[in-house]
Amino acid sequence: MDHSAAPTADLLSPAHPAHPSSEDALAGIVERVRAGDHAAFDELVKIAGGRIIAVCRRMLGQDEDVMDVVQDTFLSAFKSISNFDGRSQFTTWLYKIAVNACLMRIRTRRRRRERSIDDFLPTFLDDGHQVDPTRPWKPCEAFGIERSDIRAFVRARIDELPEQYRIVLMLRDIEELSTEETAEALGMTVSGVKTRLHRARQALRGLMDPFFRSEEFPA
Repeated sequence: MDHSAAPTADLLSPAHPAHPSSEDALAGIVERVRAGDHAAFDELVKIAGGRIIAVCRRMLGQDEDVMDVVQDTFLSAFKSISNFDGRSQFTTWLYKIAVNACLMRIRTRRRRRERSIDDFLPTFLDDGHQVDPTRPWKPCEAFGIERSDIRAFVRARIDELPEQYRIVLMLRDIEELSTEETAEALGMTVSGVKTRLHRARQALRGLMDPFFRSEEFPA
């Protein structure tokens, strides 16, 4: 079994709002916006707004200014839509603006001290075996608690990851962007995203492992 695979796959199912339009339809709306049709931009906000709100909330937590960041995202998109060249999907381009807006907000906060990603990664003996080998987790049902509580617990563990790893994992495993889309949104190389994602998944599993192997799930 590949223990570096996403450990949240069956714990954090994305809950995106229904997406009523394909990228092809969005492209047509974008062209109308570029032609000066302001009503068309309202359509874009209605189509993509739910997902942008979701990604901003996941990045910023319960920040009371989330909606301000969402508004800034769409305002920036409206002002710079002439720069959208269509080489990537419109939603990927919009994600990039949203992620950058969130990162700017995060960096204006009083920064918490982050632990190194190495603190969360498995350690190995000289023979290449893990010091504390990974063992199968108990099924969620064994803990006798609501699945929503387990999701909240997993998201809290994700929040413990260093920012640069947390954001990559969130975009790939929760928002379900492709590796290429994640790289585009973060201004990274594909290989850089793959490396960071692998380490983030390992670290997250390490954070969750003691709890999912224990007799009692934490309250």
